[in-house]
Amino acid sequence: MANRLLKHQKLILALVDALLVIAAFYVAWWLRYERQWYHTVDPASYTDFSFYFWIAVMASGFTLLTFYLQKVYSLPRGASFFTEFSKLFTSTAIVAIVLMVGNYMFQPLFHSRLVYGMAGAFILLFTTFSHIINRIVLARMRRKGIGIRRILLVGAGEMSRTIMRTLLAEPSLGYHVVGYLDDNPQKGQSRLGPFTGLGPLDNLTQALVEHQVDEVIVTLPWQYHRRIMGVLRQCQQAGVRARVVPDVLQLSLDLVDIEVLNGIPLLSVKPNTIAGPKFAIKRAMDLSLSIIGMIVVLPLMGVLALAIKLDSSGPVFFIQTRVGRGGKLFEAYKFRSMVADAEQLKSQLEQLNEADGPLFKIKDDPRLTRVGKFLRRTSLDELPQIFNVLKGEMSLVGPRPALPEEVAAYEPWHRKRLEALPGMTGLWQISGRSNLGFDEMVMLDIYYVENWSPGLDFSILIRTIPKVLVGEGAY
Repeated sequence: MANRLLKHQKLILALVDALLVIAAFYVAWWLRYERQWYHTVDPASYTDFSFYFWIAVMASGFTLLTFYLQKVYSLPRGASFFTEFSKLFTSTAIVAIVLMVGNYMFQPLFHSRLVYGMAGAFILLFTTFSHIINRIVLARMRRKGIGIRRILLVGAGEMSRTIMRTLLAEPSLGYHVVGYLDDNPQKGQSRLGPFTGLGPLDNLTQALVEHQVDEVIVTLPWQYHRRIMGVLRQCQQAGVRARVVPDVLQLSLDLVDIEVLNGIPLLSVKPNTIAGPKFAIKRAMDLSLSIIGMIVVLPLMGVLALAIKLDSSGPVFFIQTRVGRGGKLFEAYKFRSMVADAEQLKSQLEQLNEADGPLFKIKDDPRLTRVGKFLRRTSLDELPQIFNVLKGEMSLVGPRPALPEEVAAYEPWHRKRLEALPGMTGLWQISGRSNLGFDEMVMLDIYYVENWSPGLDFSILIRTIPKVLVGEGAY
């Protein structure tokens, strides 16, 4: 049933938009004639809605035509809402102008121009709302695996990892990476977080069939031109869509500045890290929100400190050396959730470690105290890190703060996550926390560093609240 609805999703959306245009005209008519908005209507010039209804039906058809020409219903999956809204705005503006011009040319008796103006505004309001709902519904369906496209990556270099990070951080796009191919045995036969190497490029035809691939994305450097053309031919023969990532120094195009000097293109690379003005804005956000947060959480911290002290012997706070921005060490504060000699007992529990990579995690850690289990499940043990935020050692949002021994085991590409202040929360927390593998967590952290914006921080903070309340992936 869900798949059938998804198949006809664009048609359903168009029909809803058509009905909303008629509804917009009715609301505009009701406000003008029934509610006497703007000024009192002379009874002699009162116009029943039946007259406007047929105008609304024609406007509905014209609106759908305009939406179609503006490609409102054929936006790519990754298109932002701003792009969609700009097309809706342009389309409804065209519709409103045509209606106003038509009214001026024909000048029907007792026709209110105000109805047309208000109808145009309501068409934009109503259709914008319907398209927001459409985005929410599609995102939820795709997160449940409905309507996803199965992607095969060709190449396992930095560009391929960038795509992996993007699709991992934005599951609502509806893409599932079945794996990747690479002629380098160390890459093609290995695993990168949740992504599996399927061998060399010679396995392409077999992989397309076995994994029911819908689309292939080629991320090979342009010096492999002949190899790329071969991949495209194989995909064409198999009836699978193939797309090639433009190779500009193996960088995302939004990181490249292009200038023209007398017809000669000059390329320069823009920094894709949180520095300069970006860092200043982020720091200002951290300070203002942390000061407000301190006022709210200080009484709660006092209660938790008392509970920890009464529950078990040892200090209230657990202070541990962590690695911050640029590899700088700092002392991170947390409420103590384990027995006082927990670090000494760690070596005895190595065989129980459930995490991959350099992480150490045990779901039912025997070192946890009674209060500590509650603190871990609700993430309240991390509240004292707000002092680290005020000191400038951490941020409210950022990569997970790493231990020095973890950083020592990093591969070169892992170190990109150290270009930002570690955070009390982050993409890693709202995407599963301890349920994530190490490489998966690092990919999310790097995606955050490369795509930071104030809006992204606010989104993560808001989405952290329900995750903390249900304790998802917390241990």
